[in-house]
Amino acid sequence: MSRIPRSVCPVCLRPIPASHETVGDETFIVKACPDHGEFRTVVWRGSPDFSDWSRTKIPSLPRKPFTRAEKGCPMDCGLCDGHRQHTCTAVLEITQRCNLSCPVCFASSGKGTQAEPDVDKIDFLLDRVLESSGRCNLQLSGGEPTVRADLDRLIRLAKNKGFPFVQLNSNGLRFAHEDGFAEKMAQVGLDSVFLQFDGTENDIYQELRGQPLLDDKLRAISNLMNAGIGIVLVPTVVPGVNDSNLGAIIQLASKFSPGVRGVHFQPVSYFGRYPDSPQDNQRITLPEIMRLLECQTHGAMRASHFTPPGCEHSHCSFHANYVVSNNGKLTRLGTDGKCGCTPRPASEGADKAKAFVKRQWTAPMTELSEFKAQDDLDRFISRAASHTLAISAMAFQDCWTLDLERLKGCCIHEVAPDGRLIPFCAYNLTSMSGEALYRGKAQ
Repeated sequence: MSRIPRSVCPVCLRPIPASHETVGDETFIVKACPDHGEFRTVVWRGSPDFSDWSRTKIPSLPRKPFTRAEKGCPMDCGLCDGHRQHTCTAVLEITQRCNLSCPVCFASSGKGTQAEPDVDKIDFLLDRVLESSGRCNLQLSGGEPTVRADLDRLIRLAKNKGFPFVQLNSNGLRFAHEDGFAEKMAQVGLDSVFLQFDGTENDIYQELRGQPLLDDKLRAISNLMNAGIGIVLVPTVVPGVNDSNLGAIIQLASKFSPGVRGVHFQPVSYFGRYPDSPQDNQRITLPEIMRLLECQTHGAMRASHFTPPGCEHSHCSFHANYVVSNNGKLTRLGTDGKCGCTPRPASEGADKAKAFVKRQWTAPMTELSEFKAQDDLDRFISRAASHTLAISAMAFQDCWTLDLERLKGCCIHEVAPDGRLIPFCAYNLTSMSGEALYRGKAQ
C-alpha cells in the first residue's frame, strides 16, 4: 500500500478515505463509502512502476484564491487557498452548442440549456482569470467554440487583454468546410487548435463520434496549416477501439510536421450516467500507452523516453519531444533517465509548462534552411527549431479514479460562470447517476 490519498464516493460524491494498492504490476485506488460500499479501480498497469513515476513538488499557492478551504477538497474549489499549483491553462467554455453528438464528451455538449455568455460576460471572466492567475495560457472550449458567430471578436478580446497563447478546443469541422475561416482566425491572433483526432480510420470515428470524419479532419489540418495556425492532435484512447492505431497517428503527425506541433493522448474517462462501474478492461493507463507507442512505432519511441510532468501531479501525464527528419524519422530530444528526487517548486514547473506550450504548440514562424555547408549537428539543430513534435498524454480523473492529491496539484483550471477557477477534473466530475459536482451548478 502506498501513500494515503482521499477520494470521493462514485454514488454520492462524498469525500472518503482511499489508498493505493499494488498487486503484481497493477496499481488500484481502493476506497469505501459507509453508505455505498467499496470501490476498487485500476489506475496504473506495468512499467514504469507507479512509485517510480512519483515526483515531489514544493507547493505553490494560487496568485489570488477566490475561496477558502473550509469543507475540504474537492468541496471548496475556486481556486481555494489550499490548492498547490498555479494556473498553467485556463479553460473557458464559450458555448454549450455543438455540431456533433459524441458519446465521449466531457461537457455533454449540446445537452445543456445554459445561455451562452455574451461578450461582456466573457470580458468579466477573462478579467477574473487575470486577477487570479495572471497572463496564463487560455483555451476557448465548449461545446464546439467555432459555432459562435463572434468567435473572432472573443479571440481578439483575449489577445488585447494580454493572454500570450490562445487556443481553440475544436472538432475541426468548421475549419474543414468554411473557406477562409482558418485565415480569419489567424488574423485575429489564434495561436493553436487542439484538434479532436481519434485515429486514421473511419471505423474509429464511427464508433466514437457517430460518423466517418477522417476526410474532415485531414481537410481541417490542411486549412489550418495553410493559415499558419499550430495544430495539436488530440486522440481519446479507448481500449478495443483505437488503442491499436496510436503508431499510425504518430506517423500521420510526422507527415504533417511542422504544421502539426504535437499529439496529446487522453485515456478515456467515464463521465455522465454509468449506473454500473466501468470494468477495468474498459480502461487504459498511462504506462500502457507508453508501451503501445514503443511497440507501434517499432522502437522509434520508447517508454524510457517519456518523463513525468513538472507542472501537474506526476501521475497525471507524461511527455517527450522528437525532431522529425526529412524522411519522417523521429529522434528524441533530451536523454533518458528517471526524474530527479530533489523536490522542485510547483511554480517553476508551471512557468516552464506555460512557456513550452506557447513555443511548441504555435506554428513555427519560418522553416529554417539546411545549408550544405552545415555539419550534422548544425543540421539537426536547424531542423529542431521548426520540426519538433511533442508527444504527451494526460489521464483525466472520474468519480472512480479521483485522487485528491492529484487534484490539489492540478494546473488546468476551468473558468466557472461566476468567475471561480476550478480544477478540470473537479469541474467535470459526475456521480454514477450523472449528477455533477460543479458543472451547471449556480454559486
